[in-house]
Amino acid sequence: MKSAKGIDNLAFVPSSPDILRRLSASPSEIEISAFSSDPQKENSQPQELQKPQEPQKSPEPSLPSAPPNVSEEQLRSLSLSEFEEGPCGWRNFHPQCLQRFNTPRGFLLHYCLLAVTQGIVVNGLVNISISTIEKRYEMKSSLTGLISSSYDISFCLLSLFVSFFGERGHKPRWLAFAAFMIGLGALVFSLPQFFSGKYKLGSLFKDTCVTASNSTSCTSSTSSLSNYLYVFILGQLLLGAGGTPLYTLGTAFLDDSVPTHKSSLYIGTGYAMSILGPAIGYVLGGQLLTMYIDAAVGESTDVTEDDPRWLGAWWIGFLLSWIFAWSLIIPFSCFPKHLPGTAEIQAGKTSQAHQSNGNADAKFGKTIKDFPAALKNLMKNAVFMCLVLSTSSEALITTGFATFLPKFIENQFGLTSSFAATLGGAVLIPGAALGQILGGFLVSKFKMTCKNTMKFALFTSGVAFTLSFVFIYANCENEPFAGVSESYNGTGELGSLIAPCNANCNCLRSYYYPVCGDGVQYFSPCFAGCSNTVSHRKPKVYYNCSCIERKTEITSTAETLGFEAKAGKCETHCANLPIFLCIFFIIIIFTFMASTPITVSILRCVNHRQRSLALGIQFMFLRLLGTIPGPIIFGFTIDSTCILWDINDCGIKGACWIYDNIKMAHMLVAISVTCKVITMFFNGFAILLYRPPPPATDVSFHNENSVVTNVLAEQDLNKVVKEG
Repeated sequence: MKSAKGIDNLAFVPSSPDILRRLSASPSEIEISAFSSDPQKENSQPQELQKPQEPQKSPEPSLPSAPPNVSEEQLRSLSLSEFEEGPCGWRNFHPQCLQRFNTPRGFLLHYCLLAVTQGIVVNGLVNISISTIEKRYEMKSSLTGLISSSYDISFCLLSLFVSFFGERGHKPRWLAFAAFMIGLGALVFSLPQFFSGKYKLGSLFKDTCVTASNSTSCTSSTSSLSNYLYVFILGQLLLGAGGTPLYTLGTAFLDDSVPTHKSSLYIGTGYAMSILGPAIGYVLGGQLLTMYIDAAVGESTDVTEDDPRWLGAWWIGFLLSWIFAWSLIIPFSCFPKHLPGTAEIQAGKTSQAHQSNGNADAKFGKTIKDFPAALKNLMKNAVFMCLVLSTSSEALITTGFATFLPKFIENQFGLTSSFAATLGGAVLIPGAALGQILGGFLVSKFKMTCKNTMKFALFTSGVAFTLSFVFIYANCENEPFAGVSESYNGTGELGSLIAPCNANCNCLRSYYYPVCGDGVQYFSPCFAGCSNTVSHRKPKVYYNCSCIERKTEITSTAETLGFEAKAGKCETHCANLPIFLCIFFIIIIFTFMASTPITVSILRCVNHRQRSLALGIQFMFLRLLGTIPGPIIFGFTIDSTCILWDINDCGIKGACWIYDNIKMAHMLVAISVTCKVITMFFNGFAILLYRPPPPATDVSFHNENSVVTNVLAEQDLNKVVKEG
């Protein structure tokens, strides 16, 4: 029989709005009161519970009849004052069929769908459509690079304010707003297709050697089509506004709704779906690019995808994403501010915040005046800032490789760009998704505390660091290239594509179409001196090539006698590709295994009310120091290994055609090792600096009976109140 007096004091002084907060902050006291069988402990427990009320000089009741007349409904409304739980629906309309989704799993399902949609658009369709947009709207790569960066710029500008004001707001409605902005951004991004008119094919370029002039005059005129740049930037800014609440408030809401030991699994699953999105975007976008750009308006053409003038229907995927994103607005808008059971779950948790700033920030975030103080408080949290810098360094590597891994595979192992992109996606996407889920699962399975979670992230980063040296050994030397590393059968000079055998062909350096003949690669059929072709064969073949040593006399009947050159790069003799892909796949898994644990550690090491703002700061630094400079640093480093540049008719240097493979591999190892060392340093420093709450209050939140304990205590509380 439990002490009635001990339970009565739990509901005493009903005018204080912090009673439920005190109860949730001290689940150990509730557990002792609910399960104690020692009469002496029962008699001493009420005095212990009254200690927080001593400053208010609240009188201690001496009789069981002392508690005020508090109904069960009033207690329930009091418990919901901070956690406004409720049914799924709108105002007074709560269909029973929707209540099955009013659970953490139901919310996770819709969160994953929105994360997949955002990934499809931002990291899938946009990336795969950039080259088509460059050609269609006559933009330079520097301008399309600005388009890609606009998303991160928008995210950085909005992340702090959205995460600060959304922390106390209705997070599911913020995600409904995110779905609206993602759909609107996708719609705006596709608008240039409907206002720029029909695409006009240019004249076909002759790729073989002709004695007549095949060059074009130098023109620097700009087209009005490039003005659509601002529409694309606006679309990316809107997409950034939609992605901000998704990865800050959405993550915090998941952490609110499930017990601590399950939080990492839910967050890891959500992040894994955001990685799956780009894979779907690449597959979907790749299939849509096989359709002619104006097919929807009845236009067709005789040119095929092999023709340089071909442009695919890049815009269809954005319209599909717009419709799907807006279909998620209604589901998110029907979720309550907090899912049923959130108050009980929060009561079973204990703070693991880094104990350097005390509890001075417990009531932050009520007004805009609190924003500078809240921001300063988090920036002074040394453990939090170390974890943020650790993730920023890691993001620099991952975004750099996500951008340039296909280029690395293409040049190192002599593959086509499409096949290299396929292999890169096959390694990056499954590895990243598996790492996210596996990291969250292990943290949840072993119920790691905040410090152990950081140690686990340090271990996985160490494994990835060790395996990063694979680039030194799994690389290939350059294949012979005429005019670059190989002379034209003893004629010509290294470093020059012009030789006596092609001097009269008027070849263009701006038209790179590699062919392979006699084990040597040539810049184009024109530079190989080929004057005839058999176009209907796949791959395309050429004959009568003056720069290729003839092994047999070839005439116009080349189809039966053979050919001298075929389109494409020469087959590489390097056999390191399988080894590289296997080890790099393992590196990706261990790299992303640290992602979810670090996110969980950030949520644990800060004050409960500052989690959303902490995520906002993390993503701001992650973009400023990671995702924005990452591709720039990787691109600059890879360009430094170039040995053959594209130079147009105006003498302007463009893209790089040939790289020094060995130098490229060594440079990427240097970047990877440097960033991994920075990641491990800040991660290890965070472990050394972290100080958990004092043992007297740091009760393990992984106790499976904690929620049951609080439920039993609440039932006893309601029972005694009714009896009173």
